[in-house]
Amino acid sequence: MSETIINKEEKQVVMEESFRDRIATVDAKGKRKWVYAQKPKGKIYSIRTRVSWGFFALFFTLPFLTVRGRPLFLFNVPDAEFIIFGKIFWPQDFFIFGVMMLAFIVFIILFTAAFGRLFCGWVCPQTIFMEMLFRKVEYLIEGGAAKQRLLNKGPWTTEKIRKKMIKHGVFFLLAFIIANFFLSYVIGVKELKKIISEPVSEHIAGFSAIFIFSGIFYAVYAYFREQVCTVICPYGRLQSVLLDRNSMLVAYDYKRGEPRGKFRKENVAPINTGDCIDCFQCVKVCPTNIDIRNGTQMECVGCTACIDACNKMMDAIGKPQGLIRYASESGISESKKLRYTGRMKFYTLLLLILAGLLTTLLVTRKDIDGTITRAGGMLYQERGTDSVSNLFNIEIQNKTSNGIPVQLKLEGEMAGIGKIELVGTNSIDVKKEGQGAGTFFIVLPRSAVKSRKVRLEVGVYRGAEKITELKTNFMGPFGSF
Repeated sequence: MSETIINKEEKQVVMEESFRDRIATVDAKGKRKWVYAQKPKGKIYSIRTRVSWGFFALFFTLPFLTVRGRPLFLFNVPDAEFIIFGKIFWPQDFFIFGVMMLAFIVFIILFTAAFGRLFCGWVCPQTIFMEMLFRKVEYLIEGGAAKQRLLNKGPWTTEKIRKKMIKHGVFFLLAFIIANFFLSYVIGVKELKKIISEPVSEHIAGFSAIFIFSGIFYAVYAYFREQVCTVICPYGRLQSVLLDRNSMLVAYDYKRGEPRGKFRKENVAPINTGDCIDCFQCVKVCPTNIDIRNGTQMECVGCTACIDACNKMMDAIGKPQGLIRYASESGISESKKLRYTGRMKFYTLLLLILAGLLTTLLVTRKDIDGTITRAGGMLYQERGTDSVSNLFNIEIQNKTSNGIPVQLKLEGEMAGIGKIELVGTNSIDVKKEGQGAGTFFIVLPRSAVKSRKVRLEVGVYRGAEKITELKTNFMGPFGSF
C-alpha cells in the first residue's frame, strides 16, 4: 500500500516537472494536437479588434500611396531597389539600410525587455490575419470551437462537405488577395496591374509568384496556423534571454489564485482556497493551447484572450478582476511596480545613438552621387612638354525621378589651372532612378603636379547648379616634383 502511494507521489512529481517538455500543440507521440480555440469576448478583445481594423487599413492602402511619383514603401529585392517614405535606396546605400535594420533589432530588444511580446499579440501580421480575419471567417462558417470539433470528428456528410468547401474556398480567396497586396510591396502597384491586366504569356514569372504566395498564405492560415509562432518564428525562443523579472507580460497571479478550488454557489463555510476556480476558460480561449497558469511559456503570444476570459469568470463569481493581467514577475511575487531597469536604460542609450547615426546618414545622403576610378592599365599620359593627363571612368547614380545631363569641372586648388575633357561627348546623361557613365581626361600643368599623388575634387554640375562633389587621385610622373 505504502509502495503504491510512493509510486503515485513520484508519478505526480514527474507530471509536475515535465509539463513543459514539449510544446502545447504536440502530444507525447509527436503528433499535432489541433487547436479549437473558443471565440474570445471582452474589453481588451474589442480594443484589439479596432487595432486590427487600423492594421488592415494600412496594409491595403499603403501600396497606393505615393510621394513625388514614387510608392511610399517598396522592397524590390529582385532589382535591389528599396523605397522607404518615398526615398529610394540603391545597393550603394545599403549601409544606411543596415544601420536601419540594426536600430530596429535594438528597438525589438528594448521593447521586449520592457513589454514582453506585446507586439506579437497586438500588431504582428501573423496574429492579426489569423485571429482577426481567418479565425473569424471560420467561426462564421463552421461555428464555435465545440461545433468545429464535432464537425471534424464526424463523418463526411453533405453538410460537412459544403461547409469545408465554402471555408477553404474563402480561405484561398483571402490568401490570393493578401498575396497580391504583398507583391505590390515588392514590385509596385503599377507592375502588379500589368501582370493582372496583360496576357499571362507576357508575365509567366509574375503569375507564378502570385499563385506561389497565395498557396503559402493559404497553407499558413488554413493548416499551419499557430505553428508559425511556436515552430518557425524565433521571437518566442528569444524571450529566455530578453525577458527578466521586471518585463511586462500576460501573467497569472499565483499568489492570489492558489490553491485552486471549485466554485460553489451554496453558502458553505470558508475554505482555504485562492480565487482561481479551475474553470479552464483561460485555456479554452488560448490560440496556442497553453495554460497561462503554468507561467511564462514560449508559445504565449500575449494575445490577452485569457485575460478577458478570466475577468468574465471573476465577474460571474463576484471576485475582483485581474487574476490574469499585464504584470511582471516581480510585480506578482514581490508586489513591485513596473520599473525602468538599468538594462533598459542601456538599450535606450544604444537605440538613441543608432537613431542619431541613422538620422545623420539620411540627412546627409545625396540624391545624386557617384564614383570616379582611374582607368586600369595606365598611370599617366604626357601632353607635350608642359602637361600631364590621367584617364578616369565615372559612374553617377541618380536617385531622383528626373533624368539629368551633367557636366564635370575641377574644384579647389586646381580650378582654373587644369581642365577636364570628356571623351566623345560634352555631358553625361543620367537616367531617372538609374545610372550614367562616362570617360574623361584630367589635364594638369606639369608644374602643378608637385607630388607622386595629387588629391583632386571634381564638381558634378547640372547647368550652373553644383549637384555634388567627388574626390579622386591624380598620378604624376616620377621625378617631376
